[in-house]
Amino acid sequence: MSHTLEQLKLVSPFTQLPNVLYRHVSPTPLPHPQLVHTNQAVAQLLNLAQSELSRAEFVQLFSGHTLLNNMQPVAMKYAGHQFGIYNPHLGDGRGLLMGQVQDQNKVIWDLHLKGAGKTPFSRQGDGRAVLRSSIREYLCSEAMHHLGIPTTRALCLISGDEPVKREQVETAAMLVRVSKSHIRFGHFEYLYHSNQHQLLAVLADSLIQQHWPDLAENTSPYQAMFERIIEQTAQLIAKWQAVGFCHGVMNTDNMSILGETFDYGPFAFLQRYQADYVCNSSDYEGRYAFNRQGDIALWNLTALAYALTPIISHDELNQSLEKFEPQLIHHYRTLMLGKLGLAIAQPQDGDLIRELLQLMATHHVDYSTCFRRLSQCKNSQQMQDLFNQDPAFTAWFNRYLKRACLEHINWQQRQTQMCQVNPKYILRNHLLQQAIAKAEQGDYQEMARLFNLLAHPFDEQPGSEYYAMPAPAGSPQMPLSCSS
Repeated sequence: MSHTLEQLKLVSPFTQLPNVLYRHVSPTPLPHPQLVHTNQAVAQLLNLAQSELSRAEFVQLFSGHTLLNNMQPVAMKYAGHQFGIYNPHLGDGRGLLMGQVQDQNKVIWDLHLKGAGKTPFSRQGDGRAVLRSSIREYLCSEAMHHLGIPTTRALCLISGDEPVKREQVETAAMLVRVSKSHIRFGHFEYLYHSNQHQLLAVLADSLIQQHWPDLAENTSPYQAMFERIIEQTAQLIAKWQAVGFCHGVMNTDNMSILGETFDYGPFAFLQRYQADYVCNSSDYEGRYAFNRQGDIALWNLTALAYALTPIISHDELNQSLEKFEPQLIHHYRTLMLGKLGLAIAQPQDGDLIRELLQLMATHHVDYSTCFRRLSQCKNSQQMQDLFNQDPAFTAWFNRYLKRACLEHINWQQRQTQMCQVNPKYILRNHLLQQAIAKAEQGDYQEMARLFNLLAHPFDEQPGSEYYAMPAPAGSPQMPLSCSS
């Protein structure tokens, strides 16, 4: 049953937690708000009627001018390790948890308004988001969802005419982020490092009750919770690596407790394959390089484990942490074999994957293009243009053909399966920048086109071939800062 805004069932499990974890804050209204785009699929998740998206009250609510009855926005308080250094002064510096909505299946969804103005945790920030970065998150979170990667999503994007200074003066915007939880590793770190150890179990109990009720009767529920976080994190990182996604800022305060892609900033999808690619121009030491994302996830889980020591023994934590790497390898290997159309694991599979990636690196081959072409070709000559006619690729392809013969499906079935896991369309930064440039001039048509295109990343979509093409030859990989 679809609801009006006023009929949304607002609940408040987060604000029932100790108030040290949040501060009540009212949003700062966005001047002259204009609705840029709405996500009808996310509205359906909330049981919100489509007609509500065009109401003036919808724009007023999600631009900070009004609130629904019983809506009490809060800014979350947490901490975290940023580039490996602990920072106790973190929290929602430009976002507010506007409320939590329970759908008809009793699933609870957070409504988080990003760009809502200053909070007690803004530090030196202005509390605003800009149109550029809001479009990036709006499009990428939806692209990730349709790629099958756990992620937050967004209900709508609203712009205003307030100038905001970043590297240059930009336009303010507000994004309504939707997720099953905004709890981060950093929430536990905050409670631990501020010596509020008695509240760790309170937060853990709340998470178990809301998200993992099957763990409540476990003899060691907190260890079981930690192992669930490890498993979901391993699955997430494996999916990032398999699709060629670089997060860019894997600080512990950007790590979702539910294993969702969270806090989009200087992200990028790999184009010309480079294992140690760094998409964040602020990451001078390459801490968050593409090929280090698994290592950093383990580092972050270890930081979380340290924060959980008052409620889980050191031995149990260490035993649990040892499960991460095997799980990551297993999930990644399974996904990569799927990209090659292989299902029955063989001893030589690891070498087959590594050799292809090395050939891609040597010849600067576009990551997504390579796997999509592989999904549709029958001989090595159909792909040799990508590898500069290198005989080494022909040799690899012949080994691949021999390996594929060990499967129990024919070539056509394999190609069909491969096309279902190797996207033709990803959110390439040069396409994203083109859409942003037009949006900043008031033209949102290209952004809407990308939104619709990325909802079907595995389909051919005739007439859209331009959007599947890599960036023009010779163009540099776009540097992205944390303001992205």
